[in-house]
Amino acid sequence: MTLNILMTFVVIELFKTFRALNNNLYKMTIFNKTRLTNDVFKIDIKRMRNGWYSDKYFENIGVMLSTLAKQKYFFKGKALRLGDIDLSKTKTGDIEVEMQWFTRRKGKVVVAGVDKALTVLRHCCGYFNGNGKFINTWKRMEIEAVHDGATVNYIGDPMKVQPVLRVRGRYRDFALLETPTLGVLTRSSRVATNVYETLMAANGKPVLFFPARFDLHEVQASDGYAYNVAVQRFNYDHKSRVGPFISTDAQGDWWGGAGGGTVAHASIACFFGDTAETMMAFAATCEPEIPRIALVDFNNDSVKDSLLVMQRMFARYRELIDLGNESEAKRYRLYAIRLDTSSSIRDVSVPPIGAPELDMGVNPRLVFIVRNAIDSAWHNWQLPRKWKDRAREWCKSVKIVVSGGFSTSKILRFEKLDVPVDIFAVGSSLFANDGPRVTDFTSDITQVKINGEWQKMSKIGRNRGQNPELEPVNE
Repeated sequence: MTLNILMTFVVIELFKTFRALNNNLYKMTIFNKTRLTNDVFKIDIKRMRNGWYSDKYFENIGVMLSTLAKQKYFFKGKALRLGDIDLSKTKTGDIEVEMQWFTRRKGKVVVAGVDKALTVLRHCCGYFNGNGKFINTWKRMEIEAVHDGATVNYIGDPMKVQPVLRVRGRYRDFALLETPTLGVLTRSSRVATNVYETLMAANGKPVLFFPARFDLHEVQASDGYAYNVAVQRFNYDHKSRVGPFISTDAQGDWWGGAGGGTVAHASIACFFGDTAETMMAFAATCEPEIPRIALVDFNNDSVKDSLLVMQRMFARYRELIDLGNESEAKRYRLYAIRLDTSSSIRDVSVPPIGAPELDMGVNPRLVFIVRNAIDSAWHNWQLPRKWKDRAREWCKSVKIVVSGGFSTSKILRFEKLDVPVDIFAVGSSLFANDGPRVTDFTSDITQVKINGEWQKMSKIGRNRGQNPELEPVNE
């Protein structure tokens, strides 16, 4: 079986078992040009309008401009960059501007968070009148935006940026919203881009999204959505069928996904370190569609525990098949072995050679050793002739999942060596925001409206960017 065929098989099986894909999967993003709304996000509109989430200087700017508007103030300064344009009738308090939002992460960036940023603008653009009533000015704005899942490419020149959002309107109506809109674009695009690069490193093998334990639970929905956007983008770019696989239900909240998982080290401890007994109990009690993935590093002997799990599960599988109970036998199909050895120790099945990167943790040698042990396990089983071929295929179908400290660079090393990994489980590295992975978004005013005409007005070193994927945002 070729690698492509094998991986298609893997993906299809995961597609079925994890239940992460459903009819809602493609209900948003660039791929069908629809947008998520506040029915999904449920933003804190009241406090957002009052500047609770905004840097204080934006609130100060809003107060200043509103006060000047009430005072009917006209510009009295000098604008040398505007030449001979008459500014004497310009009401600074009501100045209309054009602002653009863009990233400064070099290279290809998968954009996410646009729909939430638009939702913030939609519900919170405006001002409070003299009676304390909020007047929404969204419909007065001219807004263009890309869709979640779009890509931009920053070459490192701040004069040549690709904006993902552009707003024209009275500045004091949306000044407060710069902070939260930049924040959501930064966080979501960072996660999406990191996931995309990880998928690239994995050559299209499934990447399980396992970072929930490394951040606040409040961000799980946003992060899981960004992950799914990246998976969609990868599939679109590479004509692939990788499924999104998340670990919590919250991560699937915005797009209809469901969390998946099997056993943890704690569950093995509840069975006094008997991994095989743990898996037998799991198989007997949990729904058959949940993939049976055995975590085999608890006793630091991944080969021994893998073989014990396989022997007991296959024996029960065979017994039920011989009894004609195929539906019950499905409970005892071992889907995968998961290797999660700590980077500080060497699995006893790995002969030491004195190089930490080759001895410790989940390393290529360990995976090869376990793969060989899995494939040949059936040789040591006392089987009638009619069961030998079936046992061999049962063993070869068991996949290997690796976890624990995997990053893009580590995955690239594994793939370069053709390490027989079927699925990568990746955690905190998907949140990385250092070095070339810094994904910070920023925004600039690029034009101002004077006497009904738009005039260039960006700070020195910045320029009005172009992006053909910007689209008008309608109601």
